[in-house]
Amino acid sequence: MKKVVKRTGDHGIGQMVHVVHMTDDVQALRAFYEDVMGGVVFMGVDEPNYLPIEDRYANLIMVGDLCVETMAPRMPPDVTKPVGRFYSRFGRHLHSVGYKVDDLTGLADRLIRKGVYIGKPGGGRLEKADPDTMYFFPSPRDTAGLMVELCGMDMPGEPRDLDMWSSLVRLWRTHPLTIERFSYVTLGVRDLESAVKTYVDVMQAVPIQAGTDQDLGARYQTLQLGDCLLQLAEPLNGECDLGRHVEQWGNMIYSLRFKVLDIDSAVSWLSKHGVRTRRIRDGLVVTDVRDTFGAPIFFGTEEIEGDPFV
Repeated sequence: MKKVVKRTGDHGIGQMVHVVHMTDDVQALRAFYEDVMGGVVFMGVDEPNYLPIEDRYANLIMVGDLCVETMAPRMPPDVTKPVGRFYSRFGRHLHSVGYKVDDLTGLADRLIRKGVYIGKPGGGRLEKADPDTMYFFPSPRDTAGLMVELCGMDMPGEPRDLDMWSSLVRLWRTHPLTIERFSYVTLGVRDLESAVKTYVDVMQAVPIQAGTDQDLGARYQTLQLGDCLLQLAEPLNGECDLGRHVEQWGNMIYSLRFKVLDIDSAVSWLSKHGVRTRRIRDGLVVTDVRDTFGAPIFFGTEEIEGDPFV
């Protein structure tokens, strides 16, 4: 059966269609997600997709119930284009997320009324929603640093929209990583209260859990935005990994986290494939970003209080 999608807000923010991971070699990153993370490629299977207008290569890969878009500019990067400009500034790094929205026009009008700058496809500012607009990007300045694509269309060949999805779930849950499901994207922020206000008041996200994680050195608020959780995290100091990231990059997407059934099995599998990990506590580990293309990836057995996806 198909995946049942949860929605939030008046305009039906639904499936998180992808997390984009930027790199310099899209096929090497694809191999990591396939060989190490147990991913299944559904776009760019034979060769990466090339989009001339963006001068970039990409694949779409299902990793558990998370879709990852691996992306790389054609080298040398063209800094006059957004993909090349991002890579030239940030290098290998998580890039953005994307959401399917039922009422894209209504959401655009809401964001514009709230003073959010919306970029039109191809450049320029969107002053009023157009029913023909298929996607747009709110300015990261108005989304606490998160680059997010909001679209009104389904991804071609999206496995979660196929009747075979429930069979794929059984397949990836038998992988040695023992991924049960994707937990959340973490966005590092300088001011937690301001970021929470943006997402709750403007994007109509639903607060789930707030707290302080001394082991990670962060105050956080976990929110439901559509069919995914988003964690906003403010570092307690500049000495922790999150603190160094926020100090260097400001408000920006920071990490991915997966819920696993057997953390020792996950660590053993990662080690066999040359991925170093650091044990945060008994139920949580994080990868060394040198082995995971610049992205911290957390694996944990811990439950999230109030998790709507349990």
